[in-house]
Amino acid sequence: MCSAKACRTPAVWVLAWNNPKLHTPERRKTWLACDAHREHLSSFLGVRGFLKDVVTLAEWERRPAAGGSAADR
Repeated sequence: MCSAKACRTPAVWVLAWNNPKLHTPERRKTWLACDAHREHLSSFLGVRGFLKDVVTLAEWERRPAAGGSAADR
């Protein structure tokens, strides 16, 4: 599901981010986004300097796990 507030649309995008004040540089937290909310969520993270990567959910799921817990994804 999309991470936008009150949105119940299936997600198609993964927005990988981290807060450098809280997380080590290699750690990635994720938000999921539908097509309609991708830009809004990306902008929210981007203006704070948190956004690291935006990829399709299918591409993200094909990537090998880079460590961390399931909560990081």
